[in-house]
Amino acid sequence: MNSDKRAQLIRKYDVPGPRYTSYPTVPYWKNDPLQSKDWLETIQRNQSHFQSDEVSVYVHLPYCESLCTFCGCHKRITKNHAVEEPYIDAVIKEWSLYKERGLAGAQIKELHFGGGTPTFFAADELVRLVKALLEDQTVAPSEVEMGFEAHPNNTSKEHLEKLHALGFRRLSLGVQDYNPVVQKAIHRIQPFAQVKKVHDMAREMGYDSISHDLVFGLPKQSLKDILFTVDKTLELRPDRISLYSYAHVPWVKGTGQRGFNEDDLPTGEVKRELYEQSKLKLIEAGYLEIGMDHFALPTDSLAIAFLSKNLHRNFMGYTTQNTPMLIGLGMSAISDSWFGFAQNKKSVEAYLEGIKNEQLPIFRGHLLTEDDLIVRQHILDLMCHFETEIGKQESFDFYLNVLLKLGEMVEDQLVEMEGNTLRITEAGIPFVRNVCMIFDRSLQSNSRKEGVFSRTI
Repeated sequence: MNSDKRAQLIRKYDVPGPRYTSYPTVPYWKNDPLQSKDWLETIQRNQSHFQSDEVSVYVHLPYCESLCTFCGCHKRITKNHAVEEPYIDAVIKEWSLYKERGLAGAQIKELHFGGGTPTFFAADELVRLVKALLEDQTVAPSEVEMGFEAHPNNTSKEHLEKLHALGFRRLSLGVQDYNPVVQKAIHRIQPFAQVKKVHDMAREMGYDSISHDLVFGLPKQSLKDILFTVDKTLELRPDRISLYSYAHVPWVKGTGQRGFNEDDLPTGEVKRELYEQSKLKLIEAGYLEIGMDHFALPTDSLAIAFLSKNLHRNFMGYTTQNTPMLIGLGMSAISDSWFGFAQNKKSVEAYLEGIKNEQLPIFRGHLLTEDDLIVRQHILDLMCHFETEIGKQESFDFYLNVLLKLGEMVEDQLVEMEGNTLRITEAGIPFVRNVCMIFDRSLQSNSRKEGVFSRTI
């Protein structure tokens, strides 16, 4: 595709749209508030339907010592480390509440720490948390895929050693960009030497899946900046590389994304060039493009799962573990029983108060209808495999509506139809979110909400 055609398509399709870590997406959830009994009923339905006791667990560790102005996550900024122990106590208690309410025999197959900054917490506090979560399990720790996100500036040898001893083998390092001007704009100062130090320590200890998170489209970021960052990243050759599009959502409370002039942000066409040129370097270096914004070496489990069509996507992002249930623990964490979603309270104080009162600290969610489940599977298949089968379970009106909307994308050579199989072309991969939006009935049947979604390109 020539540059003029690509620019034309970017102008046409660069609209606000979901990133599809769930369907329906959070702004269109209908159960607010969500009652605990209704949420627990979806867990029982999950257990009955899938006949499985396997579960993935995500723990949200929200504390950070300083605010990064590119970040849209739920977090709490503090230098007071006295908050660690009571927060870990609450997460352990929350897991016990779930076990008392139907998950007593649950076998954790995946455990991931995200944030915030998980390495804000002392290594011993994280060890205490892991041991409590894995207590009473019959699954060996070596069979659990465990990983954590880490800030290179405060990840110590002790963190790496003690978590590795418990079975952690995945590490995700937040890099973003190596240009000092960009780092200053996003308030994230970390030299390459520090990232290399943590990366090399982890590799020497035996972490076999190290990921570096890069971000394109940041304020003051040029093509030269992102390519320099990619080149430095390739020197360390991590197993996985996430090349995330900067999501500009300054309307989200607490993001800090008003800390720079919006004129400093690259336009849609320039932003896409940052990605395409970075992608070319990664492909030439031997990485495979995985789903949206992800790359992995062919030997990594993420690439293997993608090639075998076993890749899964949930609120933790892309994963190789397709367990039927995800339980999110901690402030603002989201759980997924396939038949329903539930989100915990979004302030630390409200979360801790709920746990103190022996309550599951959920406040909103969504109970999926049969139509929701059909659309959800389509979007999951598109996001993970770039294809889906249509025309089997849908109503005729739904099927016809999708085909009509796809017509323009077929003409633009972004998708192709072969029988009942809808396949996203190589040129269409950057527009995968736009393709998913065609199936998104909740988005189409409700008025578009302004100031909700980042732009798709």
